[in-house]
Amino acid sequence: MTMLGSGGSAGLAPGGGAVEWLVSRAPVDYETALRFMERRVEAILAGAAPEAVWLLEHPPIYTCGTSARDADLLDAARFPVYRTGRGGRITYHGPGQRVAYVMLDLKRRGADVRAFVCALESWLIATLASFGIAARRSDGKVGVWVDTAAGGEAKIAALGVRVRRWVSFHGVALNVDPDLTHFTGIVPCGLAGSAVTSMRAEGVAVGMAEVDEALRAHFMRAFSRAIAAGGGSG
Repeated sequence: MTMLGSGGSAGLAPGGGAVEWLVSRAPVDYETALRFMERRVEAILAGAAPEAVWLLEHPPIYTCGTSARDADLLDAARFPVYRTGRGGRITYHGPGQRVAYVMLDLKRRGADVRAFVCALESWLIATLASFGIAARRSDGKVGVWVDTAAGGEAKIAALGVRVRRWVSFHGVALNVDPDLTHFTGIVPCGLAGSAVTSMRAEGVAVGMAEVDEALRAHFMRAFSRAIAAGGGSG
């Protein structure tokens, strides 16, 4: 696994600690990422490592959260399938999708999981707005959505988190320029009939480095606002 430190923080977390930013340029195997997150969560709990946000891509894989239903896996032979401990149903990860694993001490941030999920959504919405994409929440659905020309909506980013002793891991997946046909092997997040889109499909051709810069720029502001509001997610 190749991991590059960012050489700094995006700002001070509540309590004065810095959030460490990590970036992997080459795709990271899903199980390798899980092992890293497990170790980092334990280190944060022990006070041996700072909070962290890890930006990466995965090779193509379908991952099943704790609420996943077998019926939502339409083509199990297409890509590897991994059953994981994060919340949510089934989703796709692959090249062209920016995954951000967020490992934070929520006790220092209000100890409110709903507010944490709201913060992640706000972060993605602000990031997309900086590229001219009007994204939003959708009532009754976790994640970030955009309106379609046909009058419907399409999902542009997914969320799936886990919390252990108030330290978070897993996180968000933003569709920058993945192969959208790869989503046809599943019912994404268990939402039958829902469309999936990407930044490129919405007319924005942008590189991962630019996306990373925007994610980092908007992280602390969006997170602080959402935590202060104490809102939930749709």
